[in-house]
Amino acid sequence: MRERDDMTFPFSEYQRRLEELRQRMQQRLLDGVIITDPENLMYLTDYQTTGYSFFQALVVPLENEPFMITRKLEESNVIARTWVEETRPYPDTGDAVQMLIESLREFGFSKKVLGYERNSYFFPAYHQDQIHTNFTDGRLMDCFGIVEEGRACKSEVELNIMRKSAIAAKAGMLAGIEATLPGVTENEIGAAISQAMFRAGGEPPAVMPYVTSGPRTMIGHATWEGRVVQPGEHVFLEVGGCYRRYHTALMRTVICGEMNDAMHKAQQVMKHALKCVRENLRPGMTVSDADNMVRTIIMDSDVDGKLITRSGYSIGIAFPPSWDEGYIISLKQGDSRVLEKGMTFHIIPWIWGVEGDKTCGISDTFYITDTGCDSFFTDVEQDFTIKKDSPSSITQLSAAAATTTVHKSKGKDEKKSKHEV
Repeated sequence: MRERDDMTFPFSEYQRRLEELRQRMQQRLLDGVIITDPENLMYLTDYQTTGYSFFQALVVPLENEPFMITRKLEESNVIARTWVEETRPYPDTGDAVQMLIESLREFGFSKKVLGYERNSYFFPAYHQDQIHTNFTDGRLMDCFGIVEEGRACKSEVELNIMRKSAIAAKAGMLAGIEATLPGVTENEIGAAISQAMFRAGGEPPAVMPYVTSGPRTMIGHATWEGRVVQPGEHVFLEVGGCYRRYHTALMRTVICGEMNDAMHKAQQVMKHALKCVRENLRPGMTVSDADNMVRTIIMDSDVDGKLITRSGYSIGIAFPPSWDEGYIISLKQGDSRVLEKGMTFHIIPWIWGVEGDKTCGISDTFYITDTGCDSFFTDVEQDFTIKKDSPSSITQLSAAAATTTVHKSKGKDEKKSKHEV
């Protein structure tokens, strides 16, 4: 390992992660592991690139020095970012998996027991077939999840990085709320969010913000498509801030007119669910306990709408196509895993189908403490924001929103229960 002081975390943090991985390898009787998941590569080495669609792998022996297989262009990221000293790059005209197999032979793994991430997005069946065909003297075992076991609980230095991502997410959300007015396009709202996130120090998130208005809020995972927000409509916003690939996220809802009883009831139910989470989520609860707490509040209410998904998911390191770590832990029924200090969750008591044609949401990102939990967004108002602007004032206000929100977010106005313009 090449000790350096210019990585995301102190060098000792990477030493700890590698040592804990090796302890899990030893428990599974593995001589080495082949890690291909981009999030896991970054967790272990600080390596990142947008070129992760090309095959790349970190081979971690139980005792000797790890080495990386990358496309020749991406080797620069190993050198510039990581502690890894041994690399075996392949040219664009070369065979990536063949380079992996030859390197395994070179480093003495030919007759060893190796784990590999069978469920990794970026180790496709074609490549897996190729390595199974050629790696015949040793033994390959599925070890998917062996790195994620360490990622589930964030260290204090990781939580500090997530706090920086939360600053960007908050700035983006406040800018999006201010930019939302009847007559403005969803694209303009998305632009305001993005500008504010990046000005606040945020980096490109795994997923750009979700911005939908009116009937389009009923479409899952949709975002801006140029639609013009109409008077009386509501707008659903979901923003994921990113810093050094670590994410935090939150949902909010804006109503461009009056809030009716159905939407008010939905607001109160979601706020109550988040309040219960804040007061009760703690180490020792099971994943199923946490899901039932949120789900029961919504199901037992007379709110006109449903929670049709999991009620939350682990969040942290992410590359596109998703900002969540739901493959590590998703809050859903029947999961008996126990919550531990350092786990981080985006809790999403959003309600689909209010009055049959509206989706609204309020969400928060929490981290588990020694005795309970805390929020990354304690100072972001949860109530729906009510906008009553006349169309004649829209152009001037929406233009100002994108450039002033980050500065205004530091003022007293951000703590109002409702923003009335």
